[in-house]
Amino acid sequence: MEYAIIAAGEGQRLKKEGFKKAKPLLPLLGVPMIERLINIFAAQGARSVFIIINGKNKELHKFLVKHEFKIPIHLLIKDTVSSLHSFVALQEAFPHWDSCCLTTTDTVFEPDTFGQYVEAFQQGDMDGLFAVTPFVDDESPLYVTVNSDNRIVCFSDNKYPQAAFVSGGIYCLRKKAMQAAVESLAAGNQRMRNYQRFLIDKGFMIKAYPFAKIIDVDHLHDRETAEYFLMEQKSQS
Repeated sequence: MEYAIIAAGEGQRLKKEGFKKAKPLLPLLGVPMIERLINIFAAQGARSVFIIINGKNKELHKFLVKHEFKIPIHLLIKDTVSSLHSFVALQEAFPHWDSCCLTTTDTVFEPDTFGQYVEAFQQGDMDGLFAVTPFVDDESPLYVTVNSDNRIVCFSDNKYPQAAFVSGGIYCLRKKAMQAAVESLAAGNQRMRNYQRFLIDKGFMIKAYPFAKIIDVDHLHDRETAEYFLMEQKSQS
């Protein structure tokens, strides 16, 4: 399985709040978010990591090229208008993928749970296994409804009583489900959440894997939440 990170956004909200570097370079406990993800992937046995960034992020590009990581980095530089476009661009640039674990650059989670999640996907036969969490701390959460077998039956922008989770921005996918991103984009869908709905509408078996907490870092105050969470996890280990 390949591991990939979408880091092509510009982080405008963080820039307005005073963080002038590229969003993936925002440090959590002294480690840039993107480096933290790469280290977690390496700990899971990833052979390398595929990353897409936009052409404006010169500082991020320099960091990824010059920094010594534990595993090789395959870098795609391309300006895209959404995470879905970025995912499709990665597949076009690296067509050999048979399965992948895809994350956004700003998702913060507990590494041990992530390891269990990856193992569950590799041992299962589902088309996709998506990380979900009951912890809601997002400006526009995508709510997730599952059945008794944890198969996802609905993604919604609104909170319904049966929607126990929100999407965590971590996706394990097999080839057919990956290719459906291209079909979804061709059908006029412009956002990652609409691709997720597309998978359900097309009958793909997409299951949910609950994480106790996943934090989406969009603002500086989210960094405080994420760092407290990481320190809490570290103290319990």
